[in-house]
Amino acid sequence: MARSRSSSSSWWRYLHPSYYLKRPKRLALVFISFVFITFAVWDRQSLVQEQEAEISKLNEELIRLQDQLREVKGNLGYLGERMIHTNDNKIIKDLVDIDPINEERREKVKEAMLHAWDSYEKYAWGQDELQPQSKNGVNSFGGLGATLIDSLDTLYIMGLEDEFRRAREWVANSLDFNKDYEASVFETTIRVVGGLLSAYDLSGDEIFLEKAKDIADRLLPAWNTPSGIPYNRINLVHGNPHNPGWTGGNSILADSGTEQLEFIALSQRTGDPKYQQKVENVIIQLQKTFPSDGLLPIFINPHSGAASYSTITFGAMGDSFYEYLLKAWIQGNKTETVKHYRKMWETSMEGLLSLIRKTTPSSFTYICEKNGGSLSDKMDELACFVPGMLTLGSSGYGPEKAEKFLSLAKELSWTCYNFYQSTSTKLAGENYYFYVGEDMGIGTSWNILRPETIESLMYLWRFTGNKTYQDWGWDIFQAFEKNSRMDSGYVGLKDKKMTREYY
Repeated sequence: MARSRSSSSSWWRYLHPSYYLKRPKRLALVFISFVFITFAVWDRQSLVQEQEAEISKLNEELIRLQDQLREVKGNLGYLGERMIHTNDNKIIKDLVDIDPINEERREKVKEAMLHAWDSYEKYAWGQDELQPQSKNGVNSFGGLGATLIDSLDTLYIMGLEDEFRRAREWVANSLDFNKDYEASVFETTIRVVGGLLSAYDLSGDEIFLEKAKDIADRLLPAWNTPSGIPYNRINLVHGNPHNPGWTGGNSILADSGTEQLEFIALSQRTGDPKYQQKVENVIIQLQKTFPSDGLLPIFINPHSGAASYSTITFGAMGDSFYEYLLKAWIQGNKTETVKHYRKMWETSMEGLLSLIRKTTPSSFTYICEKNGGSLSDKMDELACFVPGMLTLGSSGYGPEKAEKFLSLAKELSWTCYNFYQSTSTKLAGENYYFYVGEDMGIGTSWNILRPETIESLMYLWRFTGNKTYQDWGWDIFQAFEKNSRMDSGYVGLKDKKMTREYY
């Protein structure tokens, strides 16, 4: 105890001022230490305050820029705007290069969107589709608000803030996926999951991501097959995935290979890898038996993963599988991790070349379908996505091949444009047949307002800068305005001569 008290008292003496007054050197040391510690604390606080002030300024600048961005109405056109700094450091838009014709067209396209949207909002709000003739809504996708969700990104991009806000409120308060409905995994993915993710990416609103996760979780059991090739239909409440009876139990190529972009994006945004794993397993499985020409039949056995004997086509039931191979490579930043997507796509493009034929006398280039060892001189309008896909993918080749595939894209786009120009209404039929000496003739004559040709023309214009593609797209838009527009929206045409007989 004596030792403890002695030790304690020896420590207390260091706190008494008289100790340091008798020892000047130690007093100086304490003083210097105090100065350094005080300076360090003060300097640290100053840095923190400066950083907080800088962060505050950056946040204010970000908000200001976001406000400016929201004020920009629509797409400002190809190389039509430049960002310049004024003396007061404000960023403004230099619109010197804006083409007044493009500006006028842009406003008419926006007006068309508003006409379609206002009709939907008035007569079919929250339902999947509007039937303009009867002015009724129908739930052809199970009552998931397909039109509303599919339109969210367009409303946002066009700066239609009030319309977007009302749609957002419906999603937040009324969208319910707990429905006893046999949903198409493919259609629900591209329209609902994709629409919600696009809205989330543009707005940053978490409600869209939450809803995307909800519907994707309901679709996931479709991939629980021995091969990982998904069934194409599933009940949103009970699960129970299956394939339609008319496929003979097989899964459809396009339906099974057109979920990669949405589900990979969902994994990236949620941090949950399960969505990406499911859809990438499909590609891994198809790689195992991928043919040397890269052309897969439209039916795949979900148990074995093997292709079943069936048609090969870049039209219905085959089309978007090839498109997603390319776009998954782009989505993955063209890195080594996604190189196999590009490799598979390039193999398929070599196979595509074997399906290319030309008509007489006008030398229209078209894509055949293949049945066993024989070719059919038939091309769906759906296959008119190919020119855009080739344009997008051409930049991944060396100069010689890039030019080869870009040239093919231009030839096919001319054919697709003439699908429209060949009818009295200037609207394309669903598919075309090609005959020796007769160029092209309509097979199935209805038009259901498909977007593939317009999309390809957009890619070609963006890539080449050639305004001819803009003009072709404008011709098609005007034909829709003339023949498909009604007071309550837009309708398809069904009669064989492609005149004004509506669905």
